[in-house]
Amino acid sequence: MSDTLLVTGASGHLGRRVLHHLLDTLNVPAGRIVATTRKPAVLADYAAEGVTVRAADFDDAASLDKAFAGVDRVLLISTDTLDRPGVRLAQHEAAVAAAERAGVRHVVYTSMPLPENSPILFAPDHLGTEAALAASRLPGFTVLRNHWYFENLAHALPAALASGHWYSAAGAGGYADIARDDLARAAATVLAGTETGRHTWTLSGAEALTRDEIAAKVSAALGKPLAVVPVTIDALIAGMVAHGMPEPIARVFASFDAAAAAGRFADVTDDYQTITGRRPQSFDAWLAENKAMLTGGH
Repeated sequence: MSDTLLVTGASGHLGRRVLHHLLDTLNVPAGRIVATTRKPAVLADYAAEGVTVRAADFDDAASLDKAFAGVDRVLLISTDTLDRPGVRLAQHEAAVAAAERAGVRHVVYTSMPLPENSPILFAPDHLGTEAALAASRLPGFTVLRNHWYFENLAHALPAALASGHWYSAAGAGGYADIARDDLARAAATVLAGTETGRHTWTLSGAEALTRDEIAAKVSAALGKPLAVVPVTIDALIAGMVAHGMPEPIARVFASFDAAAAAGRFADVTDDYQTITGRRPQSFDAWLAENKAMLTGGH
C-alpha cells in the first residue's frame, strides 16, 4: 500500500487518536500521512515524527484545495459547530467538493446513528453530508455512523455526582455508547484499508445501557450516590439554562435525551468488530480506567 492518507480535524481528541492508531497500531509510515488543522503549530509533535501537517479551514475552499492535493484517501471528521447553527453542513459540502477537485479516491466520514428523521437538532447536518457524498463524483466513500462516546458523560456526571441527582428525559431509552478510542481505531482501519465503493457502518458499543443502569455502575465504581431524576424535555432545558448554558445549546443537548427516549441510540451492531477484528471496550472496563474524568479530574 502506498496511498496517501489525510485526517481532517487532526488536532482534536478523535483526530489525535486516529493519528496514534495509524502510526502505532497499524504501523502506517508517517510519510504517507497528512494531518490538517486550522493551527498547524499544535501538531508539531506529529510533524516531528514525519507526518505532513497542512493548514485547512473548512470555511476557506482554497485552503482545502491545497490541503487535499495529492491525497488518495481522506477521513472527514465532522466539525464541531454547535455554537454556529447551519454552518457544519456547508463546511462538509465544501470538503466533499474539494475532495472531488483533488481527485481523492475515497472519503471516510464520521456521521451519527440513524440521522433520518432524528430528534437530534444537528442530525440534518449529518444526513445532508451523507447525501452530498452520495451525489458526488467520488469513486467511493464510507460512512461511519458513530454512536455517542462514553466520554460525553464527562459533560454531565461531575455536577450530577456532586449533587447526587442526574436529571434525564431519556426515560428507559438505551445508549449503545462506545469509547472514543475505539471509534478512532475503526476510522484509522478503514482509512488505511482497501475498502472501495460505497459503504455505511454503524459503530456501537457491546451493550445498550439506560441512564439508570449507567448511574448504578458509576455509583458503585466511585462509591458515591447517584440517582436518576426523570424530568420533561422542557424542564431539562430550563435546568441547563439556569446553570448558565445558552438556550440554543441546551436545546441541542436535550435533543439527545429525546432521541434516546425514542430508541434512537439503542441499536447494538457488530460492525466495529467486523472492521477491527476486536470487541469494543465495555463500559465497565472504560469506567474503571476513567473514574477521574467523571468527577471533574483528568
